Amino acid sequence: MRRIALVVLLTTVAACAPKTIPPPAVASAAPKYPDFVVPAVPASLAEGPSAASQERGWRLLQAGDLKNAEREFSSALKLTPAFYPAEAALGYVELARDDPKGALPHFDRALEQEKSYLSALLGRGRSLLALNRESDALTAFEAALAIDSSLVDVARRVEVMRFRRQQEDLNRARTATLAGRFEEAVSLYTRAIQGSPDSAFLYRELAGVERQEGQNDRALEHFAKAVALEPGDAASRVQIGEMLEARDDFAGAAEAFAAALAIEPDARLEAKLEIVRARADVMRLPAEYRAIDNAAQITRGDLAALIGVRLAGLLRSTRTRDAVLITDIRTHWASSWIVTVARAGVMDAFANHAFQPQTVVRRVDLAQVVNRLLVKVVEAAPGRPHPWVSARLKFSDLAAGHLAYPAASAAVDSGAMTIGANNSFQPSTPVTGKEAAMAIDRITSMVPAAPVRGNSAR
Repeated sequence: MRRIALVVLLTTVAACAPKTIPPPAVASAAPKYPDFVVPAVPASLAEGPSAASQERGWRLLQAGDLKNAEREFSSALKLTPAFYPAEAALGYVELARDDPKGALPHFDRALEQEKSYLSALLGRGRSLLALNRESDALTAFEAALAIDSSLVDVARRVEVMRFRRQQEDLNRARTATLAGRFEEAVSLYTRAIQGSPDSAFLYRELAGVERQEGQNDRALEHFAKAVALEPGDAASRVQIGEMLEARDDFAGAAEAFAAALAIEPDARLEAKLEIVRARADVMRLPAEYRAIDNAAQITRGDLAALIGVRLAGLLRSTRTRDAVLITDIRTHWASSWIVTVARAGVMDAFANHAFQPQTVVRRVDLAQVVNRLLVKVVEAAPGRPHPWVSARLKFSDLAAGHLAYPAASAAVDSGAMTIGANNSFQPSTPVTGKEAAMAIDRITSMVPAAPVRGNSAR
C-alpha cells in the first residue's frame, strides 16, 4: 500500500510541475525564399540572445513559418532595440506575405541605423518596385550595387530599369518640348544623359531644347559634345554653324558648315556656306568698311572700297592702267582699293593727282561710277542684251543736255539707281551707304560669274 501511495504522490507532483515548451521545429527542406538576402549581423551585435533569435528566425522564414519567424525577430528587437538586422528581417517577412507597403518601414528603420546596409537596400528596392515606385527602387538598387558590384542579378535589373526610365524620360521630354515646357524638358534630358552619358542623340536633343529656351552657351556646349561622341553627326554641326552665324562668328560658322557638308552634301547648305564665308571675309575688313552700309552719306574713299571688295574680279579682268599717280591716300584706310578702282578706270584722281578720299559722293557722282561699271559688264559679257546702253530717260531735274545725263539714264534704267518723286534724279543729293551698296550689288548680279567669293556680302 505504501508503494502504491508513493506512485500516486509522484504522479501528482509531476502533473503540477511547470511544462517546458520546445522550440518550433525548423524544416531542413530547400529555402522557400532563396532570393531574399540574409541580413548580415555585424560583429558589434553578434554576441547575445538577439543574434541567436535572428538566426532561428531566418531559418523559420526560409521554412515558410512566417508567424514564428516574426516572433523571433520581434524578440531580438525587444532584447536589443538597436538590433537593426531584425528590422530588415521583419521587412522580408512582410514581403513573404506579399505586403510591400508593410515591409517598407522596416527596411527604412534598418537604413536609418546603417545607411549602407546591403540587405535592407535590396529589400527596400524590392518593396518600392512592387509599389510601382520604379525611380525610387532604382536609386536603392544602385546604392546596393555601389556597395557590392558582384551582384550580377541586381546589375542586370538596374540596367533594364535604367533603360526603361531613360525611354520614359525621353518620351516625356519630347512631349514637354512640344508643349513649350522647356525647363521640364531640360531636366528630363539631363537625367536621361546621367543614365546614358555616351548617347550623342541625347545631347543633340537637349541642346535643341536649350537653343529654343535661349540658353545658347549651354546649347553650343552640348552640340559640341554630341559631335565629339558621334563625329558623323552633320545635324549638330549645322546647328552649331547657325548659332555661331547668329553671333556674327562667321569664320566659326563657315568651319561648322564645311564640316557638315563633308559628311552629307546639301545644296542649300552649300549656298549658306558661301554666304557666311563672304561675311567672314567682310569681318576681316576694316571697321570703316563695315560701317558703310549704315552711313548717312559716303565718301569717295568709301565708294572705292565698296567697289574694290564686291567687284574685285570684274576690276581685275578689265583693268585699263598699270600704274596711277595719286598723292593723298598713303595713310587712308581704303588706299589699296582706291588704287584698284583707279587702275580699272572706274574712279579717277583729279588734275592735281589728288583723289580726295574724304569728299562726299553725290548722286550724280555715283551715276558716273555706275555707268563706267556697266561698260565693264558689257565687256565681260558682250553677247548679252544690255538695254541700258541706249536708254534715254526723262528726269524733271536733269536735262538731256547735261554732261551726266547719259550716265544717270543708264544707272536708273539698269536698276542700279532709283528716281524720286516726279521723276527727279536729285543729282546733288549725298549718297547714303545703303544706296551705294544697293547700286554695287545690282551690278554684281549682272556679272556673268561671281568673280570672287563674297561679292554680295554686306
